[in-house]
Amino acid sequence: MRGGALFRVVQMSTKRLYLLILLLMVGCQQAGVGAGRPASPPKETGVEAELSKHLKIYESTLLEGKSEQIRIVAAAEMLFSQDPLAREILLSVLRQSENSAARMAVCKALIQARPEQKGIRKKGDFIQPLLEILPTKIAAEAELAAEALLLFEYEQISEPLEEVVMSPSLPVNARLNAIYALKLQPDKQAVIRLIMLVDDPEKQVAEAAEKALDSLGIAVGENARIRTEIINTLQSQDTDEFLRDRLIWLEGQVHKWKGELDLWQGRYLSALDEVYSSIKDDKAKAKFLAKHLHGPDVTVRLWALDKVYQDRLSSTPNPQLPADLESILVSLISDQEREVRLKTAKLLALMVELNSAQHLLEQLKIEQYDEVKVELFVALGRACQYAFSANTGVKVSPDVRKQLLEWSEKYLVEEDPKKAQKGADVIKKLLEQGGLESVEVDKYLGLLQARYKQERGEADGTLRGELLTAMAGLCAQRSVCRAESSKLFEPLFEQALNDETDLVREAAVDGLIFIDKTKALNVLRGFINDNNPIIRKKIVGLAGEVGSQEDLAWLSGKIGSTVEGEGEAAWQAMLEIFKGSDASVLNEWIVKFDSPSTTAKLSVEQKISFLEIAEGKAVRGNELKMLRNIREKLADLYMKTGAFERAAKYLGILQAEAKKVEERDKILAKLLDAYLRWPNVEAAAKLVDNCLLVKDLEPNNVIVLAIDNYLSEPPAGGDPNEVLKAINKINPPGKRPKWFKQVKLWLSRLRQAKEPS
Repeated sequence: MRGGALFRVVQMSTKRLYLLILLLMVGCQQAGVGAGRPASPPKETGVEAELSKHLKIYESTLLEGKSEQIRIVAAAEMLFSQDPLAREILLSVLRQSENSAARMAVCKALIQARPEQKGIRKKGDFIQPLLEILPTKIAAEAELAAEALLLFEYEQISEPLEEVVMSPSLPVNARLNAIYALKLQPDKQAVIRLIMLVDDPEKQVAEAAEKALDSLGIAVGENARIRTEIINTLQSQDTDEFLRDRLIWLEGQVHKWKGELDLWQGRYLSALDEVYSSIKDDKAKAKFLAKHLHGPDVTVRLWALDKVYQDRLSSTPNPQLPADLESILVSLISDQEREVRLKTAKLLALMVELNSAQHLLEQLKIEQYDEVKVELFVALGRACQYAFSANTGVKVSPDVRKQLLEWSEKYLVEEDPKKAQKGADVIKKLLEQGGLESVEVDKYLGLLQARYKQERGEADGTLRGELLTAMAGLCAQRSVCRAESSKLFEPLFEQALNDETDLVREAAVDGLIFIDKTKALNVLRGFINDNNPIIRKKIVGLAGEVGSQEDLAWLSGKIGSTVEGEGEAAWQAMLEIFKGSDASVLNEWIVKFDSPSTTAKLSVEQKISFLEIAEGKAVRGNELKMLRNIREKLADLYMKTGAFERAAKYLGILQAEAKKVEERDKILAKLLDAYLRWPNVEAAAKLVDNCLLVKDLEPNNVIVLAIDNYLSEPPAGGDPNEVLKAINKINPPGKRPKWFKQVKLWLSRLRQAKEPS
């Protein structure tokens, strides 16, 4: 029911309709309430006298009846009886808690009487007994009593009902049952009382009141002040207005049941999913989708479009889809359903290889829905960009491009920022492809500039950033109109570096880099500490490309940055600069990195990468002192990282170049340690053998100490047995008593380790 019909119903019988829908919603029509219609109330004096003789039978049936139906019939007969004793029996049953079945039968008889509009003598006598049921712990009794109270106007029951619900001395369950009764009452004062109860100190009462209001679609507000405002609004409504609003809300709730119908639709689509997933052949899949894209049901067409969309985004798209579905997809641009057109436009923006430009333009001209229109425009822009790229095979008339540019101008000057951004983006796509007269290029570049300047005073810089992004793109290497764009936009990029909006500054940095990287770095060095990490990263990357020695200092200051990736990016930029620097620069930085006061704390890996570059520079420059220093550092670093083979290589070079015996012996000990940990046992044994050729080795000799250190704490995966075996095989010339004694000591120690006492 909607519109005028709805309000006519409101005017005629608002309260009755409200109650009917409300009871349907809360499920209060318990089994048996409508079962067995009671006899009509006696109207003649003779019948009334005859009924009095049967009063005890009705009472007995009510109290002891074997079925709910017969108990309700008995209660209904007494309810409409003219005998005062009949009413007294009913009132007495309501007040007793021993016979729950009889009590509920009376409540159901009262509930049944309400919609039938039958007269009940001295109806008000039932108010208090019904209210007295609310404190019961039997929820079914309390709910039936609450529904029976709907026989009365709220004014008749409000005072005693509110006494129950507000009394902190009563059990909580009594107050909760009273809240249920309030929820059923079609009166704004009952709703107001519920709102007030949301702030009750008893948590269960407050929560129950809030839930009751929620079930009625009444906002409870975030705090007491807001709730007071809601109450004031309700107080200002007249009864008809209040009931009309409630009825409209209830009607909306009824429509929720429509969701059950949607459930079946979902099951059907799930079945389609299963069938589609089970098809393995690509061509068969394309045929299956083609059938459902042509189908009469909108939901199924949308499902099929979703499948095509998902396929396009997958890592292995079906090669059959574009060819087999091209004509169908293009035809769906003009589908009678708005959602189908919208989804098709979004899909064609991805499937640019389809020859859809002309159809998109035709639908764009006649489309009535703004959202669809924007997506058609975007798809047309991408289709034209693709078509006018080199060797695509898709042909689009220059007239289509001309009309699209005209549409782009319309969108660019729109007040809506999203539309203006779309217009700028399509202009960029078309201009960077070329094929336009210089007059046209100048015109649209000027339009972009003008729209950007129009936005410069706006607090929200989002559109300003989007416009500058499009302008920067036109200055990129791929843009055919790069020269014209750079000349026009470069001053704007430089000015925009001081803009408060991050996106604007990011676009400005991109634009300057696209135009001239070296010149850009000269300008951007003043912005290396910009609060936007994206901008700082762009400048760091630029320094890595075209930077010089003067950039090393500020780059080194960023190595320890806590911003993810910034420190590593700065280090990579420094390495690139180091590669282009001479040996003296690198030697200077070796000292700086070693200095305790430096802020640039390098990792072992970073030190190695730097020293490897420095080594090459030192070799080419014949810087022997520098070279020796570098090789010593590299040997130590490789030992730390476990690269023992590379460490041995450098230690071998250093040992060969050593001039003094002490220095050479010290290096030999390190070299032996590297061989042992490599492991290269053969090389280690040969080194020891060479030493023994010269002299006997005492226990404090550096070679002996190196072997002893290894055997005492062998590395993970090391084998002391193999080492001792190789050492024991050494047979030096001449007498070497100290050496042999040391070998025996090691062998003895090893045997003891193998044979526990």
